[in-house]
Amino acid sequence: MSPLAIPTHRLDRMAIGLSGLCLVHCLATSVLLALLASAGGFLGAPWVHEVGLSLAMVMGAIALGKGILEHGYTMPSAVGGLGLGVMAGALTMPHDGSEAVFTMVGVAILALGHRLNHIAAD
Repeated sequence: MSPLAIPTHRLDRMAIGLSGLCLVHCLATSVLLALLASAGGFLGAPWVHEVGLSLAMVMGAIALGKGILEHGYTMPSAVGGLGLGVMAGALTMPHDGSEAVFTMVGVAILALGHRLNHIAAD
């Protein structure tokens, strides 16, 4: 079917619908990017990383220490302590992206320590 064979009112409705979709797309993209930029600016702030990592380290140390008192095994705390050390090292690094790698490695090792702690408690 040739575009010339489509009635004008139908072409108008399709054009209006397409324009509406374009408007929704542009507005939604603008709002989404503004929200992401705001959230990214906040969540990417160095102080958020430092405070969050510090809280995670304190909670991790408490949980691992409590595990030693409850089940008597030190291996989970030793593994978790290595993770805490890597996380502490990440706190001293400049915020250029490399600290994120060390943070993730430290968190993964700490998580392994917590998992071992959980297994030892069973």
